[in-house]
Amino acid sequence: MINTVRNTVLSVLNKNNYGYLSPSDFNLFAKQAQLDLFESYLYSYNYQINKENARSSGTGYADITKKIEEDIDVFSETKGLVNQVLNKYFTPSDTTTGDDYYMLNKVLVYSDYLVAGTTTGSVVGGNEVIDSTATFTSSVSPGDIVAVENGGVQYVTVINVVSDTTLLVTGSFFDSFPRPYTVYQKGTRFNEAEKVTHSKITMLNNSMLISPSILFPAYTHEGAVIDVYPDTVNLVGRVVSQYIRYPKDPNWTYVSLINGEPSFDASNADYQDFELPLDAEADLVVKILQYAGVSIREADVYNFGQTEEQKNNQEEL
Repeated sequence: MINTVRNTVLSVLNKNNYGYLSPSDFNLFAKQAQLDLFESYLYSYNYQINKENARSSGTGYADITKKIEEDIDVFSETKGLVNQVLNKYFTPSDTTTGDDYYMLNKVLVYSDYLVAGTTTGSVVGGNEVIDSTATFTSSVSPGDIVAVENGGVQYVTVINVVSDTTLLVTGSFFDSFPRPYTVYQKGTRFNEAEKVTHSKITMLNNSMLISPSILFPAYTHEGAVIDVYPDTVNLVGRVVSQYIRYPKDPNWTYVSLINGEPSFDASNADYQDFELPLDAEADLVVKILQYAGVSIREADVYNFGQTEEQKNNQEEL
């Protein structure tokens, strides 16, 4: 989609010789346009929910809320959070989960675990959990889940309990040691943690009746860290978050031809298409045209983009 959007933008700009939009400028404008539209989905969703509550929203093919939910769910991720120290866990980020988060939707806690420890060895291929201090045969079975700290949190499945000290697992994550790990029984349920304020968590922790427990956990958020309670929640992979991430930065990649004109190259390792649905193509074009109009100081281009955007928004109401 990104090449189509760029060609359309250039066609509008070149029609009246407004100027040329370089690939670097296009990528900057494309990033901002995608972010603008991404955030508008959340406001549109709230608007449609209000219309449903007012009984003025349709059903079936007229169920606009469902379409917006599907658009937002493209950016939904469910990943384990990296343990910092004790019951503190890092929020999703590019370094811990591979993507920055826009909104934490749910924080989940494994209700129970089987074994926790640190690997003491590894094999070529990294498909074995080796812990010379463990007794896997008494507690672990094929199908159980192993969480390992490997940059972020990786989850693998037990294929076979080779011995008391060795598990054969899917994937190839245990290529070095020592690595903290935790084994969870297959089918172990999650309990959703309630977000509470810093003042409320003090009251809860001091209460004998309503203090957080594994069945009813809670968490507070401060900076890039969440504190999960009870404070015994401190194992690798025990805390999982479902969150909405930011879209990846679009990147129109190219190769330079003999005459210097860039030619689209989707095989480039840095290539990244828009992550918005296809029906957002027209909105992306008019958004980018507005930024381009400001850049080349052409009011007509900006006004055209703004007029088209207003018309599209009016049609969606």
